[in-house]
Amino acid sequence: MSAPTADSARASLEALRTEIAKAVVGQDPAVTGLVVALLCRGHVLLEGVPGVAKTLLVRALAASLQLETKRVQFTPDLMPGDITGSLVYDARTAEFSFQPGPVFTNLLLADEINRTPPKTQASLLEAMEERQVSVDGTPRPLPDPFLVAATQNPVEYEGTYPLPEAQLDRFLLKLILPLPSRDTEIDVLTRHAEGFNPRDLHSAGLRPVAGPAELESARAAVAKTSVSSDITGYIVDICRATRESPSLSLGVSPRGATALLATSRAWAWLTGRDYVIPDDVKALALPTLRHRVQLRPEAEMEGVTTDSVITSVLSRVPVPR
Repeated sequence: MSAPTADSARASLEALRTEIAKAVVGQDPAVTGLVVALLCRGHVLLEGVPGVAKTLLVRALAASLQLETKRVQFTPDLMPGDITGSLVYDARTAEFSFQPGPVFTNLLLADEINRTPPKTQASLLEAMEERQVSVDGTPRPLPDPFLVAATQNPVEYEGTYPLPEAQLDRFLLKLILPLPSRDTEIDVLTRHAEGFNPRDLHSAGLRPVAGPAELESARAAVAKTSVSSDITGYIVDICRATRESPSLSLGVSPRGATALLATSRAWAWLTGRDYVIPDDVKALALPTLRHRVQLRPEAEMEGVTTDSVITSVLSRVPVPR
């Protein structure tokens, strides 16, 4: 069987967005962000108050992909070995054998990741960055593709442990799921009144429309998307401007700049172009950078947000012609 072409792979990913919309209403930017992360081999952090379909969104993505999926419900008593796996003694052979944890999958749903202590959160660092898990000194590679889709409640909610900067930096995108508009909420209730069951996505008609072959073809096409020197300079200028912002104690690192380059290329390809324009950079700047900066306490007390600072930076940095 021949590999999918770039055009057919793009069509499959467009169909993926359509499938997810059968279960999730009014969260199109988050759906797009998940597709971009798949193209960039990145991970996604979904933040929103309880009840805005964070978990349902990831489950709908899993139902629309021909990929193995596992879910971990993060709780205060969860241990690192519960995620990565551990050595188990076999009395019959008198030897220790490795029992893989749920991280050994293609799509890991890390539900409410900020409800577990930092020690357990840190167990994902190696997996997310190096695509492997080391237990007892032995590195064990993870499957490809591998994507962590984590959900979290806003940090001001009780019973949460804020993710440290090193953990946040491992996420390619941080997507905010807002409360729906009135019309969208009416649409949600209408679906439920007509029999939609969020616990049974199969009955909602979701079907797998893309798999590893389509992803590999799409990623190869994204890698060929051209980026001019003006665009790379524009990305660098944006990131450097955050480091000079008086409202921020921590600006975007060079890793953040490379992340913005990657997401801009993926978005350009998804929209049908083989080159990046400044609008692609602007479209992905907020979800790519908002979790890589840190507000000064005095700015936070004045009601300044990371999104407002980044938006201000985008308005100041000269756009290349």
